[in-house]
Amino acid sequence: MSSTTTTNMAYPKEVVDPHHHFIDTANTTFQKFLQRACGGDISCLPEDYTRDVIEPLAKLGVQFAGSVHVEAMPDSGPEEVAWVEQMSAEGRCTYVKGFVASADLTQDNIDEELQKLVQTSPNKLRGIRWILDCVGKFEGGKTATHLATSRHDGEDYLKSAKFERGLAMLSKYNLSFDLQCAPIQLVESAAALFAKYPELKVCIDHLGKPRTVLGSDLLEDDIIINPNIIPDANEMEVWRKGMKAMSALPSVYVKISMLGYSMPGWIRTDDRKAILKSMVREVVDMFGAKRCMVAWNWHVNGAVSDAGKYLATSFGLASIYLYSIVFGKQMY
Repeated sequence: MSSTTTTNMAYPKEVVDPHHHFIDTANTTFQKFLQRACGGDISCLPEDYTRDVIEPLAKLGVQFAGSVHVEAMPDSGPEEVAWVEQMSAEGRCTYVKGFVASADLTQDNIDEELQKLVQTSPNKLRGIRWILDCVGKFEGGKTATHLATSRHDGEDYLKSAKFERGLAMLSKYNLSFDLQCAPIQLVESAAALFAKYPELKVCIDHLGKPRTVLGSDLLEDDIIINPNIIPDANEMEVWRKGMKAMSALPSVYVKISMLGYSMPGWIRTDDRKAILKSMVREVVDMFGAKRCMVAWNWHVNGAVSDAGKYLATSFGLASIYLYSIVFGKQMY
């Protein structure tokens, strides 16, 4: 990115990152599922986050006000939270101001598990996430089903009575729920389910996850840029229907993040940027600006997920670039 480009951008004076992950599969005992899923060890730690996000923002005059650590498929939610709390106590990530922790809401002892999470971080625990993207069994990324649902053999928890029983307990502890699922699940299950719990705050992750709406980024052995600029009509229709249904629920919010999932390589062309921007604007129009938040999804491949690998810069600057492209000066 040229210096001219960066100096012409309008930046916010202060930011909060509502969605990032810390991972250290080689040196923890509660990330074995993730280790197996990744086929080896991965690491993204507070020092990396400071280098990639906080320090670049400071150089731009943007104050970093804090972050929310979101679960990363741990084998134990309480152990993951305790690990991050310990790193914070050591001064490594005092900027973490809240947690969205992991809990399988279908487990028989879910009330005990929620109590344990609250006890682990009584002042910072804000919500629960259990990844739910499921349109069948996991097929290695060929469908919208997320690897995480292989933990329960591809069962759609949004249609589970046991999941609803656990979901109903969140209000007892004043906890929100982060909803990550496929658009068709918003239509078929989520809107009706969450309408039954109007007191429960729900945050839809990653723009509602419309999937590769323009197709692959590259064609023919990853050399030629896919020229398509016509979004998949069926994918867009289902996504819009689901998001409109969810937006009718006043306690539902949205994270604008992981845009590279919806449009791989969106940063490459002006046409792609324009289409993605229109999708983001559409979501903001549905939910209203006060129910939308920009999140960076930082972790080992977070920069890839939000197109950072196409920018000659660190992820922190790419994150601000995301703000500027999507919202422009009107945001500030």
